[in-house]
Amino acid sequence: MPRAKNAVASRARRKKVLKQTRGNFGARKNVWTVAKNTYEKGLTYAYRDRKKKKSEFRALWIQRINAAVRMEGLTYSKFMNLVHKAEVNMNRKVLADLAMNQPEAFKAVVAKVKELA
Repeated sequence: MPRAKNAVASRARRKKVLKQTRGNFGARKNVWTVAKNTYEKGLTYAYRDRKKKKSEFRALWIQRINAAVRMEGLTYSKFMNLVHKAEVNMNRKVLADLAMNQPEAFKAVVAKVKELA
């Protein structure tokens, strides 16, 4: 009996990978072996960066809170210490959003934290 290679499925598999590598430079978009390596490496980067994204956003929130709090005469670390002591249940994401979009509300939070602690 002749060997069946199932060219339809293997071609579909290759087409799927080549479609994902569109937009790459040179052989990375159309040479099968190079494109496959590019595709797999891209998946690795995507997985890593989904994790990294969380720490990058946290760093951004911290920078925004720090900038807003310094205008009130505090540093970030002292402010967060006061927030924890005053048991204000707002995370960094919410505090950064208040600092950026509603500065008056953020000033009220800072004043409340100062008087409670």
